[in-house]
Amino acid sequence: MKKYTFLLMIILAGSGLISSCGDDFLTSSSTQKRASGETVTETVLVSFLTSAYQPLLFDSYANNNYNSIVLMSDFRSDDMYKGGGSADDQLTLYQLSQYTTSPTTSLIGLWTIYYSGLARCNNVLMNVDAAEGISSEKREQCRAEAHFLRAYYTHLLWKLFGNIPYFTEHLEEPFIAPQYSADEIYGFIIEDLAVAGAEGKMPLRATGADIGRASRAAALMLKARVVLYQKDQSRYDEITNDMATIIQSGVYDLFPDFAAIWDDENEFCIESIFETNQMPEGKTWSAAWQGYGTNLPAFISPDGLQDPAGVFKGGWGFSPVRTAAYAIYSEQGDTRRDGSINAWPDGSYAPRFQNTGFFARKYAARIGYNPPPGDQDLNYANNLRIFRYAETLLNYIELVKMHGQSEKQGVSADQMFTRLRNRAFAGTAPALTPTADNIKLERRREFLGEGMRFWDLIRWGDAERLLSENDPAYNTNRTFVAWKKYLPIPQSEIDKAKGTAHELTQNPNWQ
Repeated sequence: MKKYTFLLMIILAGSGLISSCGDDFLTSSSTQKRASGETVTETVLVSFLTSAYQPLLFDSYANNNYNSIVLMSDFRSDDMYKGGGSADDQLTLYQLSQYTTSPTTSLIGLWTIYYSGLARCNNVLMNVDAAEGISSEKREQCRAEAHFLRAYYTHLLWKLFGNIPYFTEHLEEPFIAPQYSADEIYGFIIEDLAVAGAEGKMPLRATGADIGRASRAAALMLKARVVLYQKDQSRYDEITNDMATIIQSGVYDLFPDFAAIWDDENEFCIESIFETNQMPEGKTWSAAWQGYGTNLPAFISPDGLQDPAGVFKGGWGFSPVRTAAYAIYSEQGDTRRDGSINAWPDGSYAPRFQNTGFFARKYAARIGYNPPPGDQDLNYANNLRIFRYAETLLNYIELVKMHGQSEKQGVSADQMFTRLRNRAFAGTAPALTPTADNIKLERRREFLGEGMRFWDLIRWGDAERLLSENDPAYNTNRTFVAWKKYLPIPQSEIDKAKGTAHELTQNPNWQ
């Protein structure tokens, strides 16, 4: 169900308090800066914070690029092909899927919007202490949310590009910041999350008028993601306890019907820890830095689809699910297969490039989710579920069973494994021992189509073994090696920094 209260804060962005930012990736729009001597009221501070949330709504059409973070991850995994009309249809995405991206074809869309998000978060943090007429509790909540959002945007830049520029204050022309190593960036993310995840700053779960805002649980989930990706074993005990805290809180639970999690009426459900708040309006082909809709459903749905049930509608035919990914649901009765993948029969749609007959279901285009008027393919209402309680359980299980952490707060990893699987089977699941291989398989089954698989393979050390392939039948011939986990820094940004005090160094091996 859509929640409008927090969205009204975002609408302030169109009222003159905040302007959309489509400038250089490190600029902070002049309307985001506090004029000399201007009083920062609670309303002004909240408008700055709202601006910091806005990039969450932009990534499906990132600065006029089809750069959905979900697809930019899944195209590089063993779950999805690129699809579309041909290899040349969105050629940069085909190159991404083949690990042949170049500095001139790298993901400038995501680079741009996430750096805009980072700058907007800085703006909040530079003004939060100057705000007048605001309670200390609200001030600290705004501070924590800004730290969380800055950590979220930075962690995506860090995973995508590794050795990146970073800054915490407004930049002056030519808007160039010093570049740091990936390990240094990890440290900055952890510093932000230490503030965001501190007890008492944000509620563990956002409720009521605050639905759509960040929570302490979201900060703890992000910390677990980055710590596991960094393989920072010194923090494994800490994040194991964090996962147990969320589990024992009782404020989150598994939604009983797996397939229904992604329906409009179940947005912000009991399983949702953090998600975007998309609305079917506002985006246009000529102005990507506005509006609240998402293009992802149109992008991933089959061309010319005729659904006899009248639930799903057609789209552009990108991101077909691989046959091997469909086959991972080998146990009879696992509802996650049909909840994650639509298997459309021949004749119900027009096959396109790399067609398998299988399409991602979770964010698929649904009838009624993009009503006219406007540019409908850009304005679906499907929220992006960023953190789900299922990930909390699987993080905890992995930490205990694969990484040797002791159980915390009386939470049994075996019981959590059974609990997750029982939901998947809508009752009692077949017995399965939580070995390392089975835990990895459960993560793949649970999160297919949510942009998780590629990053899991990287951190487990399985990517080189599982991602290299030569399959002429599906026009894929790719070789993954470790250094390719980082994309090349966009050449346009390297060129901008030439001759300045902070010239950018390209990631190793990319030319």
